[in-house]
Amino acid sequence: MSELDAVVYDAAEVVVGPDDDVPGTKPSLERYEDGAVAIVDGSVTAVGPTEAVIREHPPENAETAIDAGGRSVIPGFVDSHTHALFAGDRSDEFAARLRGAKYQEILAEGGGILRTVRAVREATVGELAANLGEQLDVALAHGSTTVEVKSGYGLDRGTELRMLEAIDRADEAHPVDVVPTFMGAHAVPAGEDAGTYAERVIDEQLPAVADQGIAEFCDVFCEEDVFTPDQSRRILETGREYGLAPKIHAEEFARTGGAQVAADLGAVSADHLLRATDGDAAALADADVVATLLPAAAFSLGTDYAEPGRFREAGARVALASDFNPNCHSQSMGFTVALACAEMKMTPAGAIAAATRGGALALGRDDGTGTLREGASGDLLVLDAPSHVHVPYSFGVNRVETVLKGGERVDG
Repeated sequence: MSELDAVVYDAAEVVVGPDDDVPGTKPSLERYEDGAVAIVDGSVTAVGPTEAVIREHPPENAETAIDAGGRSVIPGFVDSHTHALFAGDRSDEFAARLRGAKYQEILAEGGGILRTVRAVREATVGELAANLGEQLDVALAHGSTTVEVKSGYGLDRGTELRMLEAIDRADEAHPVDVVPTFMGAHAVPAGEDAGTYAERVIDEQLPAVADQGIAEFCDVFCEEDVFTPDQSRRILETGREYGLAPKIHAEEFARTGGAQVAADLGAVSADHLLRATDGDAAALADADVVATLLPAAAFSLGTDYAEPGRFREAGARVALASDFNPNCHSQSMGFTVALACAEMKMTPAGAIAAATRGGALALGRDDGTGTLREGASGDLLVLDAPSHVHVPYSFGVNRVETVLKGGERVDG
């Protein structure tokens, strides 16, 4: 007999999510006022006006019943781009940037990614998994129910595999769905050149990652002084041969052609895109590559922001993600949404859609993840606010009161 896991009722609004079939230049959210959601066996079985939902699914029959009492209910956030697995601390580099040091200068002096690489290489799998679990605790409290996590602070076969094992352990132990991405091509190790190291990623790391069977995606940092478009293409093509879907860091500090690589390969997403052009946006749209924008990274580095309108007008789907990492130290998708509205001029509806369903599409999820449609996983947030608009309106404040994951209360 099917079990009624949860009923959330009398909500001021239930935000169901955007229509996947209409990317559109004016994103909108399907929503019900005085709404309710019923979750059976982990999945949404009914959503709509409270009276209709509770008639078929009485709250007294549910394992968890929540009187939302005039609050807003929205899908759980899907954070589709993080580097949340790391060791060590780089807060001093934040202070250095405030004194005028540039990201590339810090990297050239042995800081940045390479500093984290040294710390990660010294950590055990257990230590790495514990570190990631702590970061996921914070992300969950801020409403993220699905989080992508990349390797890429190992830059050698053994450490990259150890990172992926730690990601897998965290996924098994934590309520958050953790999506693993292999990113051995995150930086060039000290004392090597990009071409030689790219060949090692192709010849040594990718076969071992495929044998391990944990990673779902392969990502590359296509950027000046890191990996060229040609090197990135070869790595991603090889990854795809091993069953890893391609993703790419593209057009962040300079326009190098990474977006076109993503379009040519039919990547799941191209991320950052601060320097992308109208032509890049059109190419991504034509290839159905999700444009993942990371406003917290721009905030942290003090750079210009990406232009979401460029991608929407081209017909591309847009996602928002936190880019949580030692250089962009925020696990909060609410803060990401607020930045998208304040600095990138997205509407609250558009930003919430990009941070939920958009993130799911950037992870290739076609099962309703990031929505509260019937059949989707029962991942939802009850906000301490009457409208989803309060997520960006209350910037700097966590408006998430309760988190359900698959219909189970996991926070709040």
